Amino acid sequence: MKFRDRADAGNLLAERLAETGHSPAIVLGIPRGGVILADIVAKKFGADFDIVIPRKLGAPDNEELAIGAVTEDGTSYINRYIVNALRISEDYVENEKARQAEEIRRRAAVYRKPDGYRIAGKNAILVDDGIATGATVIASARWVRKQNPSKLTVAVPVAPQQSVEVLEQEADSVIVLHTPPDFASVGQFYEDFAPVSDDQVMQIMRSRGLL
Repeated sequence: MKFRDRADAGNLLAERLAETGHSPAIVLGIPRGGVILADIVAKKFGADFDIVIPRKLGAPDNEELAIGAVTEDGTSYINRYIVNALRISEDYVENEKARQAEEIRRRAAVYRKPDGYRIAGKNAILVDDGIATGATVIASARWVRKQNPSKLTVAVPVAPQQSVEVLEQEADSVIVLHTPPDFASVGQFYEDFAPVSDDQVMQIMRSRGLL
């Protein structure tokens, strides 16, 4: 299964959510790619829209290897298997969390007005354009939980089965359109997986009155 682009994936995701009876009161997108899909899903349901900004925690000397992820307030997910296997110190983990939280604050100032979130008591759906390790989505889900939604659903077009099983421990439900047995990267399941720019995210946020 391949999606034409993020818009195609967003429309298919909205259809699946409708079929399964998931009617969100607020849809939360993860920048950058997830914002495209979340905007489409929110429009389909006439739901509120906002974003959650996580950052991956990189391993020492290999920033591309995720050892976890963090959100602006320090809510985090740490992959203890990788941390222990690489013998990464707790000092390194805490310093990396602080460094990435600072980058999140910088991005938040670009993407969003400094307003509070209105998630409490709402049926929240957290959307991204796909999941690989799941680190950023797990950290985001934990942050959303702290905002006291009435229900939390994670919805993505594609993810490996092992990541889905981990996410099922973090959310009330997980909706995934495609769980391929051979998974290398999210991009392999899109015909067009062009990078999403800050300007695209900002345009959506402005259209929603959030910037």
